[in-house]
Amino acid sequence: MEKGILLIMDGLGDLNNKKGKTPLSASKKKNLDRMAGEGILGMLSPIGRGNIPGSDTSHLTLLGYPYWEYYCGRGPLEALGSGIKLREGDVAFRANFATVEKGKIMDRRAGRIPTSLGRKLEKKIKKIKVNGAEVLFRSTVEHRGVLILRGKGLGACVSGTDPHAHVQVPKSRALEKGSEKTARILNEFTKKAMAALCRAEENKGRKLPANAVLCRGAGAYRKIEPFAKRHGFNGACIAGGALYKGVAEYIGMDVLHVEGATGTSKTDLKSKARHAVAALRNHDFVFVHIKATDNCSHDKDAKCKQKIIERVDRELVPALKKTGANIIVSGDHTTASCTGKHTGHEVPLLCWGPGFRKDSVKKFDEFYCMEGGLGHIDGWDLFPVMANAMGKGKKVGT
Repeated sequence: MEKGILLIMDGLGDLNNKKGKTPLSASKKKNLDRMAGEGILGMLSPIGRGNIPGSDTSHLTLLGYPYWEYYCGRGPLEALGSGIKLREGDVAFRANFATVEKGKIMDRRAGRIPTSLGRKLEKKIKKIKVNGAEVLFRSTVEHRGVLILRGKGLGACVSGTDPHAHVQVPKSRALEKGSEKTARILNEFTKKAMAALCRAEENKGRKLPANAVLCRGAGAYRKIEPFAKRHGFNGACIAGGALYKGVAEYIGMDVLHVEGATGTSKTDLKSKARHAVAALRNHDFVFVHIKATDNCSHDKDAKCKQKIIERVDRELVPALKKTGANIIVSGDHTTASCTGKHTGHEVPLLCWGPGFRKDSVKKFDEFYCMEGGLGHIDGWDLFPVMANAMGKGKKVGT
């Protein structure tokens, strides 16, 4: 009972289509369904019923760090996940390479540029200097990146420059007193980045040139109680996306390098499986993250999402099950394939292993999970459920 695995398929939950199906219910997933028949199911509201989760607040909560107490903003989590070591007071942002024409945002993802192009453009951004702070920039996956401002007198309460709309690039402004300097520096950086990228040879001939950097999700980094001290056992993270590695780094889990883990639909699931199995030799708990399910939903591609779920069932689940560990399978939120957006709907939850009871439900999807023996739980209940199954729960009272 001592070991545990949390498998999160990002954005796993979905809404039924006109035929009454979701990508999960339409999937051929004999291994997950077999586990459903051998385990116990339920529905999960990651940050409370009806609340629409961000992946950041949700993952913190699911890993035993309630978001209302530990959330530091998205930017620092992305930065930590990209491999940048933050200092107390650093202000970090999520960043996107974008296409801007005559000051207007035409595509906030620059056509989802390949990661290799992002790496080349990163070199142009790293040369930028601004008055009043040190600028650190790193490209992560596809069009994504992170911006860190380091210096004295910086506040994180500023508006971003990414309005998620086809409008003129807005200027950042301070939302609270004490953040004026940060807003000024961000605006100076945005202007200089645009000038540098417009001159980049890599953008010549591109229909959607990556000629701007848009920033959002400002946050100030702070240290918190580490995972092993808080929970009484150690943990490891296997993920491709910077955010998820960043959450794990922030809470003090061991973030493992996994060759082929890309955070995209081309991620190497068999490699993730091998590393998860190996990690259990010297870790009590392993968190395995799959991003591609969410990417497909955001692209409004339900068939793509279904195929990823089926790949997870074939290439990842069997290896995890063979470990004999207690396994929880769920999502961090629902992402509706029909709209491409996160929603506040519950996500399906499957618990399997020697530390869990068994119910009478035989399949794993949004509809069957409604009938599961776990009923409906909130995200802050999930980690205690796992710790209890592992025989490592904490007694309340005497």
